[in-house]
Amino acid sequence: MTLLAALRNCRDATVDAEPAEEKPVIMNLTDDVEKGALHRTLGARDLVLLGIGCVVGAGIYILPGVAAAEYAGPAVTVAFLMAGIGCLLSGLCYAELAAALPEAGAAYLYAARAFGTRPALWIGWMLMLEYWLANATVATGFVAYLQSLLLDLGLSIPKSLMTATVAPPHDPMPAIGASANIAAVLVLCLIGFALMFGARVTAHANTVLVAVKIGVLALFLAVGFTHIHSVLWHPFLPASEGPFHYGLGGLIRATSIVFFAYLGFDTVANGAAEARNPGRDVPFGLIATLVVSTSLYIAVSLVVTGIVPFRQLDVPDPIARVMRSIGHAELSMLIKIGALAGLGSVILANIYGHSRISLAMARAGVLPRRLATVDTHSGAPRAGIAASALAAGIIAALFPISILADVVSIGTMVAFAGVALSLMRLRVTAPALPRRFRVPLGGIVLHGMWLGIIPIAAFTTCCVMIGVVFSDLVVQARSGHSAALIFLGAYLVVGGFLIERLMRKERRLER
Repeated sequence: MTLLAALRNCRDATVDAEPAEEKPVIMNLTDDVEKGALHRTLGARDLVLLGIGCVVGAGIYILPGVAAAEYAGPAVTVAFLMAGIGCLLSGLCYAELAAALPEAGAAYLYAARAFGTRPALWIGWMLMLEYWLANATVATGFVAYLQSLLLDLGLSIPKSLMTATVAPPHDPMPAIGASANIAAVLVLCLIGFALMFGARVTAHANTVLVAVKIGVLALFLAVGFTHIHSVLWHPFLPASEGPFHYGLGGLIRATSIVFFAYLGFDTVANGAAEARNPGRDVPFGLIATLVVSTSLYIAVSLVVTGIVPFRQLDVPDPIARVMRSIGHAELSMLIKIGALAGLGSVILANIYGHSRISLAMARAGVLPRRLATVDTHSGAPRAGIAASALAAGIIAALFPISILADVVSIGTMVAFAGVALSLMRLRVTAPALPRRFRVPLGGIVLHGMWLGIIPIAAFTTCCVMIGVVFSDLVVQARSGHSAALIFLGAYLVVGGFLIERLMRKERRLER
């Protein structure tokens, strides 16, 4: 089955199959979901826009500059393509499982069904890291674009209120400074407040934000393509200047960084619990999101590196920098407004997804029960939304965007790898699930796992990317910038302690 055929099938499928009568392995997770606390109000268009709203943001407005300047040069275009192909593999796995299990929890739920409590808890813990740090990263970029826009208007945010406490790697400033990104905290809290009005209102707000940012991006591409200097694409992949700094190693490292831009897959999968027709619309939303976002990433990367020398792109607002360089100051301001809309929609979608993961884990007893409460009027898990926004705000206040992007990529790839493994397991242990969509190319059953070509490739890709990111974190630590590695290590230690404590409690209850 080709990708186009798969997309057509998942879009046109009917939903006459009844859910399989299976109980989850972990604490009646789906029983609570079926009580109807979440309102099924989202259609196919809402899911596609939710995915685009989440995926098309930092990947376009922030990452092309950092990835090109520090790692891959003009070949950042190839990095986005490689990441898109890798995410397509994971996206197909998500599509099958989200259609078969249209409930809150996504990767966490799939791991619970496939492998039981402990693996599910680890996937859930890494998902929390993924969304937590992604929100902080995007909020940091939002503040950078807001400051740039305010400066154009003769205003500014005090530097001490928008600078992280910890200095980024390779920064000559002291590792710890007397500042905090309070502006990012306020942005996260305001968007979290907007989410408390429910999924329907959120979908309408997201539609407006996506329309604005897509319109601005279209204008940027139309103007930018007429000013490209192809000489700036040579050399397309600069020669290596050290570990992961240009060359093949740098290209692979850039690919691992831009994986973070595809976080929207998990948000669309979480939307299955509030989709009117999840068996048809969720797979369509996942695949359509990937096709649209990857196309935009490649086009924008070509324009950015074709107008400004790649070494000059290590700035918080690379797209606005490009517009200024070609003498379109007025368009530069419009680009910044579009960037604010784009990054705002990403934060909106990320907090939405994070709160639904928190909801599922709280219902399972992993997180405080209060996070499982849902407002009867709006259908929104308000406590979970508030907790997600505040937790991300604390991290944004303390850590710079370069450190956050490194660690969040690991959380993203662990979640993607877990989904691939869950698919391979559930094909054998739960063959009766109503799979409205199936990954193409087939596979074989061996030792209780369905070894499909797609999920094996997805799992392998994620493992390679995790290895690359971790290796670079070790290199940074050896050069004196160990904040990211220490944060990751501490997070894993705390997670191990909490998970083992919960497992002991569960065993006592069983006895």
